[in-house]
Amino acid sequence: MAIIETRELTFVYGAGTPFEKVALEKVSISINEGEFLGLIGHTGSGKSTLVQLLNGLLKPTSGQVLLGGKNIWDEPKKIRDVRFRVGMVFQYPEYQLFEETVLKDIMFGPKNMGLSEAQARERALDAAQFTGLREELLEKSPFELSGGEKRRAAIAGVIAMDPDVLMLDEPTAGLDPRGRDVLLAQITQYHRVRKNTVLLVSHSMEDIGRTADRLLVMDHGEAKLLDDTRAVFSRGEALEKMGLRVPQITQIMQALVRLGVPVDPATLTVEEALRQLIPYFRGREGRP
Repeated sequence: MAIIETRELTFVYGAGTPFEKVALEKVSISINEGEFLGLIGHTGSGKSTLVQLLNGLLKPTSGQVLLGGKNIWDEPKKIRDVRFRVGMVFQYPEYQLFEETVLKDIMFGPKNMGLSEAQARERALDAAQFTGLREELLEKSPFELSGGEKRRAAIAGVIAMDPDVLMLDEPTAGLDPRGRDVLLAQITQYHRVRKNTVLLVSHSMEDIGRTADRLLVMDHGEAKLLDDTRAVFSRGEALEKMGLRVPQITQIMQALVRLGVPVDPATLTVEEALRQLIPYFRGREGRP
């Protein structure tokens, strides 16, 4: 069942001016309830414009965004409620932190929704636990935290609103490899437990390959591919023409297939590759 649909969705920046630019053109997609959807595309492909349209930060030039089957712009005065249901975590979200303490910052969204102080606090503590923020950090100023901790605090602030759809625009940008792995694991755990829809925008094919059930590929403002992640990454040549690539481990496994090694060319993670390669090489060596 679809939680979000777009119908002929089009957005033009600077319409009617010399700087007019079509960012999205007649995009019609369906995002399923409870799925983990990856969103990829080269710079300028329309990814960020699309996600801002999905939660009402931008109004379509034409076309529709349907949330639960209803056009989100049917009642413009209620667009704020849409943003509570479709939570957005921007790239470098730590720049949005502003409260005196981390806990107050995470509570800000739930309180804006009309929850009581006690309810907002409960939501905030739950969200902090999901994102791995230690309890002793919650009474500190957000500006005393490390970069990775700030990122988790900002994401917790959106999770605390318990949105039907959580959208994250490059959430691991600027983090070191360990910080990236930790944050992705926490987002995956959130999805597994809450079963809410998650939309992850990323330039990292490895991150997308490890997390997403399905994959949407944008190119020059159009939705070019929307399919199972393995199916999309099996189309390496089509992705290359759009300036994209498959995960490195997928490239390696596809090269092995060309050498005659019987492995899955749609392998997406190192763990999957090892499960195939270890028995193969043991068999070649005659080991049990």
